[in-house]
Amino acid sequence: MNLLDLIAPKALAEGGSGISGTGFSEFIPLIILFVIFYFLLIRPQQKRAKEHKTLLAELKKGDEIVTNGGMVGQVKAVDESFASVEIAAGVVVKVQKQGINQKLPKGSAKA
Repeated sequence: MNLLDLIAPKALAEGGSGISGTGFSEFIPLIILFVIFYFLLIRPQQKRAKEHKTLLAELKKGDEIVTNGGMVGQVKAVDESFASVEIAAGVVVKVQKQGINQKLPKGSAKA
C-alpha cells in the first residue's frame, strides 16, 4: 500500500465508475440542506421580525410594555422612533421603539 492508494482508490485510478452521480444529482443534497435551513431558521426569523414590526406600528399611549433591557412600564407618548415610558411613579424615560420587546396585558405593570 502506498500513498497514492490513500489519495485515489484503484477504482478511480483505473477509470472505473467511482462517481455514481453527475450533473444535477450532485446538487440535490445542497438543495435539501437549503430547504431545511429555510424552514427551520429563515422563515421563523422573518415571521418574528414581521410580528415585531406590527407591534411597534400599533404601539399607543397607555400600552404596558417590556423593553429589551427588562424594564417594565407604561407608554406615555409615542413618536416616529421614540417612546416615552413611565417606569415608576413620576419617572419617565425615553426609549427607542426598536428597544421595545413585547406588549403586556393591561394591569401587568404597576408603576
